[in-house]
Amino acid sequence: MKMNKEGKGYMYFFNGRNTDPHYNLAFEEYFFMTPPEDEAFFLLWQNDRAVIVGKNQNTIEEINQRYVDENGIKVVRRNSGGGAVYHDLGNLNFSFIQKNEDNSKLDMRTFAIPVINALAKLGVRAEFSSRNDMIINGRKFSGMAQAISKGRVLHHGTLLFDSDLSVVQDALNVKDIKVESKGIKSVKSRVTNISEHLDQKIDIEEFRRLLVKNMFNQGELKEYRLTDDDERQINKLKAEKYDLWEWNYGRSPEYEMKKEKKFDCGIITAYIDVKKGVVSNIRFYGDFFGVKDIKELEEKLRGTKFRYQELYDTLAQNNVGKYISGITAEELAEYMIY
Repeated sequence: MKMNKEGKGYMYFFNGRNTDPHYNLAFEEYFFMTPPEDEAFFLLWQNDRAVIVGKNQNTIEEINQRYVDENGIKVVRRNSGGGAVYHDLGNLNFSFIQKNEDNSKLDMRTFAIPVINALAKLGVRAEFSSRNDMIINGRKFSGMAQAISKGRVLHHGTLLFDSDLSVVQDALNVKDIKVESKGIKSVKSRVTNISEHLDQKIDIEEFRRLLVKNMFNQGELKEYRLTDDDERQINKLKAEKYDLWEWNYGRSPEYEMKKEKKFDCGIITAYIDVKKGVVSNIRFYGDFFGVKDIKELEEKLRGTKFRYQELYDTLAQNNVGKYISGITAEELAEYMIY
C-alpha cells in the first residue's frame, strides 16, 4: 500500500462504469497482474445480465444454456474459484487487489469485515457465513472468491442490492446435492437483496456512494484514471481471452468415469479416464478454491496407477490442499476410488 503526504497508507480507487462483463473481467485481471506489488486497488463495477462462472467449473453443467441464449445473458469465466453467480444492474461488484502476505492460504473473512461494517452504518445487520458468503437473516446477499498470484491477492464479491432474483434460479443449474445439503427448496429462497433491509429507500447509485464513504476514511482512497495504454492493454486481454469461447466454455469433457461429491470445501466433480489400470486423463471441476492451479495436480495424477495407495501417495507428495483448499490426500483418494 502506498503512502500519502501525511505518511498514511492509501489504495487506488477505480469506480468502473463499463457494464460489459467481458471488459470488466479483463480490467480486473489487468489491475491484478500488471501493477507493482505494493500498489493496492479497490474497484467497484457492475455487469449487465451475465452468468460469471468459477475458474474450476464445467460451464456447460453450471448454466441453463437455452435460458441464457433466449434471454441474451452473457456467460464469462473468471480467474477465481467458487461457484457460478448471476449479475445484473441491480448487483454491485467489489474487488480488493493488494499485496498478499501469505501465499499459502485464502482469507475471505478479512475482506468481508469492511463491507459488513459499512452495512451496519446503514442499519443492516450482515454477517460472514460459510466459507465465502455474507448473509442477512440467514439469506445470502454476497458470494466472494479469491485468486492469488505473484505475491498479490484478488478478493472480489457480489452485493445483491436490487437484483431480479427470479432469474438466478432460471439461469443457473444448481446441483441437487448443493440444495439438499443446505436444507432449502430453491435458490430464490436462500438469497436476498440488501434494499429489502434498508430503513430508507435509496437507489444503487446512492448505495455505491455510501458504501465507499462507510468503508474508508478520508485520504485512504486515491482515484485512479485509466490511461490510453491501460485501455489498450485491457481491450487486448478482453479480445484474446474473455471474448473467447475457449476460455468461457472450453471443451466439454468426455471420460469413462464421473465422480461427484460435496465436501466441506465445496462440490468436486472428477472425470477420470483409466486405461490398463492407469489414469490416462483426469479433470476436476467444482466450486472449490485453491491457491495453485488445479491443472498442475491433474498433470501429476496422469500416469498414476488407479489404486488407492498410489493415488494417495501422489496426492500427499504434491500437497493436495494447495490445489483444493480444505481437503486431504486421504479424502480425495478415497473419493476417486470408492
